[in-house]
Amino acid sequence: MKGSTLDKICCFLAELIGTGMLVFLGCMGCVKSDLFPNNHLQIILNFGLAVMICIQCFGCVSGAHLNPAVTVAAYIYELVTLPMAFVYCVAQMLGAFIGYGLLKVLLPEDTLSAGVGLCVTLPHSSISHAQAFGIEFVITAILVIVCCGVWDPRNSKFHDSVAIRFGLAISCLACAAGPFTGASMNPARSFAPALWNAHFDSNWIYWLAPLSAAAVTAYAYKAVFRREVVEAEITSHEKLRQLEDVQLS
Repeated sequence: MKGSTLDKICCFLAELIGTGMLVFLGCMGCVKSDLFPNNHLQIILNFGLAVMICIQCFGCVSGAHLNPAVTVAAYIYELVTLPMAFVYCVAQMLGAFIGYGLLKVLLPEDTLSAGVGLCVTLPHSSISHAQAFGIEFVITAILVIVCCGVWDPRNSKFHDSVAIRFGLAISCLACAAGPFTGASMNPARSFAPALWNAHFDSNWIYWLAPLSAAAVTAYAYKAVFRREVVEAEITSHEKLRQLEDVQLS
């Protein structure tokens, strides 16, 4: 098997397993009942830590997008080709479906049937669809800015704590927007619970807002902020100076 083909298969499996882990761990952390008390802070920290785990596991394999919106941004940022972007999105949707399906098998029925269904994202009744769309658009745009900042060539030497950075970023965005829209920022994360519970009310918001935000923000960052790194040429004088600074034993 050619190396390139094997790499593509590895990326597919990484996105499938990673997104499955994200939905499984993230939605399990949303369980709330009389027997299993929960609060907003616990939920947002759980999702952030779940993202951190997935990125730590698969960031070196596929980049750990875990999200079709992030993949759209990566395609516009020229990090993945169009065919690979399609492969990533298929893997993410399938992984989210499997992750939530595993919850259906392992969790008590009463925890899954709370409200319209465990982890189903819906706008709060006090806000309009336009407001919900705007919130999801803005928080996804912020998430994509974080991604573009990490992908920026000038930041290539500072990737040692990427998993922690993204985990905390997700927690912050979920803390702010979670009470209003559920802070999905991820079509795969919203689609899997909606499909398993056959509840698609307002689901279009969680597709259109993140994907459009990703496209607009990635293009804007690429056009305005991205700069290529040009390594400075070291003169012979500078080389001599560096040699003089070296202490010989």
